Amino acid sequence: MSLAENARPAPSAAPVFVSLDGVTHAYGTSNGVPAVEGLSLSIRKGEFAAVVGPSGCGKSTLMKLATGLQFPREGSITVAGEKVVKPVKISGMAFQAPTLLPWRTIIENLMLPLEVVEPHRSRLRAHKAEYVARAEALLAQVGLQGMGAKFPWELSGGMQQRASLCRALIHEPQLLMLDEPFGALDAFTREELWCVIRDLHARTGVTVILVTHDLREAAFLSDRVFCMSARPGRIIAEAAIGLPRPRELDVTYSPEFADIVHGLRGHIVHARSA
Repeated sequence: MSLAENARPAPSAAPVFVSLDGVTHAYGTSNGVPAVEGLSLSIRKGEFAAVVGPSGCGKSTLMKLATGLQFPREGSITVAGEKVVKPVKISGMAFQAPTLLPWRTIIENLMLPLEVVEPHRSRLRAHKAEYVARAEALLAQVGLQGMGAKFPWELSGGMQQRASLCRALIHEPQLLMLDEPFGALDAFTREELWCVIRDLHARTGVTVILVTHDLREAAFLSDRVFCMSARPGRIIAEAAIGLPRPRELDVTYSPEFADIVHGLRGHIVHARSA
C-alpha cells in the first residue's frame, strides 16, 4: 500500500504558516532592477504549494527570502508566526542538483544537516545510532533500502535525488523547500519522484513550497499553484487544484488535468508578454 493512501485532505482551514507581505528585493546596488516587487502570498500549514513563472521571474529569490538566506528591501516575511530575520532552522531544502559530497557515503551525506542544526548537533555524538536508524528508515521510504553504505557516484541520478530529499528531511523540518528538484531527470524518473514526494508529504504533513517550470508537476503535486509575473516578480494568479487525493499518475491523462495545465499555461503566456 502506498503512503499516499493515508493522505490527509487539503489543509484549507489550517493557519497561515508562511507569509510574504509586500516584499521587494534587489541584488547588488539599491538602484538595481528588483528581482521581486510587491510580492505577497500566504501558505497554510501542511499545504503543498507550487510556484511557477517565466525564467528570471524571482522564483528562487522567493525561496531564499522565505528561508532567511536573503532579506527584503521592503515588506515583511513570517514563518511559523515569527518574523524572518535570520536563517530559518525549521526548513529543509532540495535543489535541482543533488549536491551530495562525493567523499561521504549516502548515510554520512544524510547526517550532514544534523551536524549543523540544533538541537541535533548537540545530541548527535551520544545518539548517533538513533540518527542512523532514522536515516536508514528515510532511505527505505524512498526505495533506497540498503544503499546507505554506498557513495554518491555509485548511484544513478534519480537515486541521488532521492537521497537528497532524505537529507532535506532528516532533521524533521516543518517547511520543505524544493527548487526544481526533478528538472535534470528523464521523464520516467521524474514521474517516479513525483510519487515519492507525494507519499512523503502524505506521511509527514510537512508544509512544502515547490518551485518548478513543469506545469504538470505543479498540478499533480500541489494544493495550490501561484503564478508569478516576469521580473520584477509578483503573484499574478493563484489556482486551487481541486483534484482529490491520493492522486495517481493516471490522473495526468484526464480532461480535468489537461484543463488545469492549460489554464496555468495561459497565465504564464500572459506573464511573459506583459
